[in-house]
Amino acid sequence: MPRPIITLTTDFGSKDPYVAEMKAVMLSISPNATIVDISHEIEKFNIGMGAYVLASAAPYFPKGTVHVAVVDPGVGTQRRPIVVQTKQSICVGPDNGILSLVVTKEGAEQVREITNKKLMMPRISNTFHGRDIFAPVATHLSKGISPSQVGPKIERMQTPSFARPAKFKDKLVGEIIHIDDFGNMVTNIRAEMIRLIAKTRAVTITLGDAERKMRMCTAYAGARKNEAIGIIGSHDFLEITVNQGNASKVLDAQIGNKVEVRLR
Repeated sequence: MPRPIITLTTDFGSKDPYVAEMKAVMLSISPNATIVDISHEIEKFNIGMGAYVLASAAPYFPKGTVHVAVVDPGVGTQRRPIVVQTKQSICVGPDNGILSLVVTKEGAEQVREITNKKLMMPRISNTFHGRDIFAPVATHLSKGISPSQVGPKIERMQTPSFARPAKFKDKLVGEIIHIDDFGNMVTNIRAEMIRLIAKTRAVTITLGDAERKMRMCTAYAGARKNEAIGIIGSHDFLEITVNQGNASKVLDAQIGNKVEVRLR
């Protein structure tokens, strides 16, 4: 039987013992588990960035992988802990939108609220559900228990604005959800929404109060040095980039900024 794979995506960083505590819980339940760190450098409390990073990496893991995502500013409140079974994987985390983009990509087969205390740690902290709820539940799922044992089915999970870009007759409206280390600005506008626009080879992009005419390119090097362009990135989202430059600094933009895309 193949070793179970569990991934972790959090905003915990590496200075504190939080990630190690989650792994300790997982390995106590399943000593042979393979635990993969997708990222622990998500911007603090930035649910949209966590959702993007998870959705970008998840499709490349083997079928049946269990993904744990914890960016959880609402920990200890009435927000629900959930499990989502998709066509490719099982995702575990808070019902605050962090699982929404991976579900958009992979499709949800069922969503369940985590209520079965037998699958949790004996003592549940109000401030660390990652260790006390999500880590043990995910590990039990990786060992083969059915999601139906986790808790009752729910019909709808939270879908924040970053998971709901809008399409109008003449424009697309979204927002910046991630800025990578190169300064490329990733929007929540998906590739399938912009196929028509891509064929026009040029767009008008409004970023904040500034309107800019940009070419759509198929590669970063398709632009002149320091030219701002639009591109469909490797994770199938529209990116705004500056060739050999830092787009977020050049265009003075940040995560959460509204983006409008119009045909030229």
